[in-house]
Amino acid sequence: MNPSSKLLTIKLVHTLIWLFFVIAIFYVLYSGIRNQVTIYTWIAIGLVLGEGLVLLLFKMFCPLTLLARKYSNSDKANFDIFLPNWLAKYNKLLFTTLFVIGVIIVLLRIIFNE
Repeated sequence: MNPSSKLLTIKLVHTLIWLFFVIAIFYVLYSGIRNQVTIYTWIAIGLVLGEGLVLLLFKMFCPLTLLARKYSNSDKANFDIFLPNWLAKYNKLLFTTLFVIGVIIVLLRIIFNE
C-alpha cells in the first residue's frame, strides 16, 4: 500500500470513529433533554470519557492523527480526517462543550427526578 492510500485509509477510519463519538455525544445530550436516561446513556458517557482518557494519554492528539502524520506534512487541521478545516480545528472544543452540557443535564435529571 502506498503512502497516499495509507493516509486515505487512516482518514476514513478516523472519520468513522469521529462519527461514532459524535453520535454518542448527541445521544447523551438528547437523553438528558428528553429525560430518557438509560443504561445506554451511561455507556455513551463511559465511551466518551474513555476517548478523553486516550486523548490525555496522547497529549491531546488522537493516535490516528499521530499515525497519519507519517504520511502527510500538511499543516491543515483536517489533514487526517474528512471534515471541513474549521470543524477539525475546533472539534475538541465544540464537542467537549456539548458533552459537558449533556452530562450536566443528565446529572440534573437524576438528582431532581429521584
